[in-house]
Amino acid sequence: METSKSKPLAGVRVLELGQLIAGPFAARMLAAFGAEVIKVEPPGTGDPLRKWRLLHEGTSVWWEAQSRDKQSVTLDLRTPQGQEVVRKLAAQSDVLIENFRPGTLEGWGLGWDSLCAANPGLVMLRVSGYGQTGPYRDRPGFGVIGEAMGGLRHLSGEPGRTPVRVGVSMGDSLSALHGVIGILLALRHREQNGGQGQVVDVALYESVFSMMESLLPEYSVFGAVRQAAGSSLPGIAPTNAYRCADGKYVLIAGNGDGIFRRLMDMIERPDLRDDPALAHNDGRVSQVAMLDAAIGEWAAQRSLEAALDALNGARIPAGKIYDVADIASDPHYRARDMILDAQLPDGTPVQLPGIVPKLSATPGALPNPAPALGQHTDAVLEGLGIGTAQREAWRMAGII
Repeated sequence: METSKSKPLAGVRVLELGQLIAGPFAARMLAAFGAEVIKVEPPGTGDPLRKWRLLHEGTSVWWEAQSRDKQSVTLDLRTPQGQEVVRKLAAQSDVLIENFRPGTLEGWGLGWDSLCAANPGLVMLRVSGYGQTGPYRDRPGFGVIGEAMGGLRHLSGEPGRTPVRVGVSMGDSLSALHGVIGILLALRHREQNGGQGQVVDVALYESVFSMMESLLPEYSVFGAVRQAAGSSLPGIAPTNAYRCADGKYVLIAGNGDGIFRRLMDMIERPDLRDDPALAHNDGRVSQVAMLDAAIGEWAAQRSLEAALDALNGARIPAGKIYDVADIASDPHYRARDMILDAQLPDGTPVQLPGIVPKLSATPGALPNPAPALGQHTDAVLEGLGIGTAQREAWRMAGII
């Protein structure tokens, strides 16, 4: 049976000062692979995520997904006592994660220079809207603003319509993933360089911009400003969503040269299959409207299920557009352990997303439920030598 000691991040202590999404999501990923995560929350209210979206018994079910296997410690970081506790915890930690506006920690005496002096091996992930430097560093920034500045919002939606947002906090999540990469790189550097820590500076807009593929080089060479294109993928053909006879849509990615030939065979268009002008992507792009019409005519004569059966049989990448009900009932999700059965504190069953990535020797897991607010405050502070009387006095004063 796997134990926490067999996980790749066993023995790594993470101090999480962040709130909401980007910082806590990064800590969640580290926790899944064995890191000990101590999450610091404001007394009384806690992380605002506890009250976001749908609540069960007063607490967001999102909280359960985001905060499993973490320890909750309440501290008022605006007080000298709370700041001193963070200094002590940081001195004993490998990683500190924060996503406050730049300068906030420095104002509390908890900036990099101060914490690094006490713990030269500390790795500090700092997630912010615009980064720790530059003319915009002091502006407030949420993930949706990062998505807009990073170029994603401009490309989202139908041509000529109001740009739409992705239905989840993509900017925050991408920043969390880049943050985890940075943390792992910094830990590796520390291992190879005598225990030297460093700052990992992640900006929301940069995390989005780094995913924008050919957007900038196309502009720099051709002056091309890519526009929203709905369900198609400009410059790569054929790739689109096609309406079936039952009103549902099938996604078809027939853009590989061999895949395109199989697709044309399947829809019984040998004339298009054998047309030398369509043999490669650049030729197909110039005639994408004609190709979409031909594929659309084929799809319109079949139900989604019949279309998918034919496409899968022909080895053509295709799929339907899943909603969450499709996800929850899909056998492949279950077979890959991507839907985990758990319980809320009152015993109510809840399904949670599985762990990504899959490691063959040291798979991740989040066995412990998300903590109640301040659940681990006494145990963690006692481990720092802060006695019962002091803790009670702090509790009365609202410090913990």
